Amino acid sequence: MEPLPIEAKRLKSLRDDLGLSQIEFAEKVGLKTTADIERGKTRITGYIVKELLKQFQINPLWLYGESKKKYLQTDVLPKMISVNETGSENIVLVNEKAAAGYGQNIGDPEYYGQLPAFSFPLFEYRNATFRGFQISGDSMLPLVHPGDWVLAKAVSSIHDIKDHQIYIIIEAESIRLKKVERSKDGNNLALISTNSEYPPVSVNTKDVLEIWEYHSKVSMGVKDTGHLTLANIYNEIQDIKKGMG
Repeated sequence: MEPLPIEAKRLKSLRDDLGLSQIEFAEKVGLKTTADIERGKTRITGYIVKELLKQFQINPLWLYGESKKKYLQTDVLPKMISVNETGSENIVLVNEKAAAGYGQNIGDPEYYGQLPAFSFPLFEYRNATFRGFQISGDSMLPLVHPGDWVLAKAVSSIHDIKDHQIYIIIEAESIRLKKVERSKDGNNLALISTNSEYPPVSVNTKDVLEIWEYHSKVSMGVKDTGHLTLANIYNEIQDIKKGMG
């Protein structure tokens, strides 16, 4: 018995990852079933390869065992970073006012040059890109309150998202901190608030510019005494640095 072609194995692997039956998956690529392809009896056509690329961003070279990169066009890495005098990455801070133009200026060096940036002297903040976002609104109560700062870690690909985890989703017109679930086909994200007064919202992954994974938050004082300011954050960081000597 001849071994299964690599493309048959990888097609089945993709279907399993999507949680679809052979019939459900086949309907998406214009077939009645993928059973014969997965058994190696029928070859994958060019039309199927095109649909896999169009609908799921599947790299044709990966499908045929010529590349380790499974997905194409899923890069959501930060478009700009800040470094200190030693070359280490800083944490850029985006307050409520700056957040209004973040998505529209996502690759603009002049915009980023106006944002404060600090280094954090803790090991867990090294060897990765972090960003601080000031949160407005109460949709993520009780986890995050209005005015709190969320420190988040850059996500390289939409396919790295873990369901039910909390992320900051960047679109051209919005910055949203939400619990996230991916749709079965991977084309949409359900953004879920921890405050039950807010219904889930669906966004198309094509509209997502950056994704940041929730890591920690900074909040000070009694919650109803007002918002944190950049000066508060700066002083807090300086105090941590002094305490570490």
